[in-house]
Amino acid sequence: MFWGCALLVLATFVAYLPSLRGAFLWDDDGHLTRADLRSLGGLLRIWVEVGATQQYYPVLHSAFWLEHRLWGDATLGYHLVSVLQHAANACLFALVLRRLAVPGAWAAAALFALHPVGVESVAWISEQKNTLSALFYLSAALAWLRFDANRRPAAYAAASGLFVLALLTKTVTASLPAALLVVTWWRRGRIEWRRDVAPLLPWFVVGALTGLLTAHFERELIGAQGAEFELGAVGRGLLAARVPWHYVLTLVAPVDLTFIYPRWTVDAGTWWQWLFPLATLGALAAGVGLARRGRRAGLAAALLFGGTLFPVLGFVNVYPFLFSFVADHFQYLASLALFALAGAGVAAALARFGRGATLGAFAAVLAVLAALTWQRAGVYRDEATLWRDTLARNPDCWMAHNNLALVLLADGRAAEAVPHLEAALRLRPNFPEALNNLAGQYVDQGRAAEARALAEKALALLPRYPDALNTRGRALLALGDAAAATRSFEDAVRLNPRFATAWCNLGLAAMNRGQPAEALPHFQRAAELDPARAPNEFFVGATLLQLQRAAEAVPHFQRALALDEDYALAHFQLALALRQLGRLAEANEHYRAAVELNPALGR
Repeated sequence: MFWGCALLVLATFVAYLPSLRGAFLWDDDGHLTRADLRSLGGLLRIWVEVGATQQYYPVLHSAFWLEHRLWGDATLGYHLVSVLQHAANACLFALVLRRLAVPGAWAAAALFALHPVGVESVAWISEQKNTLSALFYLSAALAWLRFDANRRPAAYAAASGLFVLALLTKTVTASLPAALLVVTWWRRGRIEWRRDVAPLLPWFVVGALTGLLTAHFERELIGAQGAEFELGAVGRGLLAARVPWHYVLTLVAPVDLTFIYPRWTVDAGTWWQWLFPLATLGALAAGVGLARRGRRAGLAAALLFGGTLFPVLGFVNVYPFLFSFVADHFQYLASLALFALAGAGVAAALARFGRGATLGAFAAVLAVLAALTWQRAGVYRDEATLWRDTLARNPDCWMAHNNLALVLLADGRAAEAVPHLEAALRLRPNFPEALNNLAGQYVDQGRAAEARALAEKALALLPRYPDALNTRGRALLALGDAAAATRSFEDAVRLNPRFATAWCNLGLAAMNRGQPAEALPHFQRAAELDPARAPNEFFVGATLLQLQRAAEAVPHFQRALALDEDYALAHFQLALALRQLGRLAEANEHYRAAVELNPALGR
């Protein structure tokens, strides 16, 4: 047992080595612990304040809280934990299968550990909710099987506690009690109300309550509602029949995996879409037929697979449906059922074809899967690589175009970013984020009137959108309407009081109106909220200098230069302040630095 698990852990770490160098991706900043939650008081808020985190998953966010205390913003620690959790899940999976006397337990665990569909859950830090919840899910299943054998209250309490921890990490684990009943039916051929169902009733109730809470969060706070989610009863049925077949295909032939798959058009008038429910009904009928002859494994695996996928089949809305109805991380738990079936198939092949041929073929399969996992894990090393890979496989992914543009803008490559923003809007004209992002670039290009129109369209779609209010304010300021710009910036900071950029722009609007005394507290607030941004400190200093408070201005210019030593204007303004204070030698030094960096300042 020990050596089997050790070998699994080693193989998993080797396959996932490229992921250890990965950076933070996409919405990681929305899941990892915010600055205001990093104290002990913040940890308490994670548990008692619904809405303090993106979703009410307090065990997950407590884990992230602890990880931040241990290694801060260093991604290596997070990735090591994710890989270790995945390897531990593979070992627990083997233990559960051995407890159930399922043949080929270690083969199934190896497939789960090394299959590339797991990469999204392991290499993407946000999806620690998958790897950690699976750890509790499988531990709860193992504890339940122990209780099923001895019927001791302590074993039941342990299993129940682990199930609650799983739910408080990710509510997709609410499927566990139903899965346990399927396993019971597979083992015994029947389910007894008093022995099997009654002890699980509290689990069903708690699972349903947490599932309803998560559905509320998805709909009301995250935005899983609107025209894109209106599929109708028939459409949802067609979608639910199609989704499992996609996941079966990716498990059997994992050669074209991508971070965001093309979003299907669900259309009851398209004849071939009805083939999926027909295939599903046919597969279930075949499973029922085999079960009647005592061969229940196939039907049990199908029920476990489909039942675990239930939350993402389309019957309830989840936010990612906005851009795709399927995602690799959705099947992390569900895939266990088919891996168990495949492991049993390997055991049957051993008996039929002999040890040498079967083990050789299986080793080759594992080697191919590990190589695919290695390659796929490398895609998650940074956002630019991830979004380029997504667009290579899904060129019409408007989300990827927008997100790649943001990466390029952060690298100062605006000329490359703008075509991606324009592509995103061609594909999805009513995309508020892309409208706002392109508007911001148009302001920078001197196209303020076009920028204002785009920002107004974004606000028509999303009226309480602070970023678009800020961008509209920038456009208005460029158009010479400082009063209207001020109102727009004020609306932005009212909606998001921690919006440092909007506070800074509010200060610029006041300066534009010739009111430096009014501008100063706005710049100070921006510097307080975002002390790592050099312009925030610069504007505080420049305003103090204009108010004839040179001595107070100097430290702000110095802090700006500590953040950006090549900040020419900060050198120049610091030289002016030092001259007013009679510190001529220092002033001349900074003046020379300013002119060297920007010769126009010396004219």
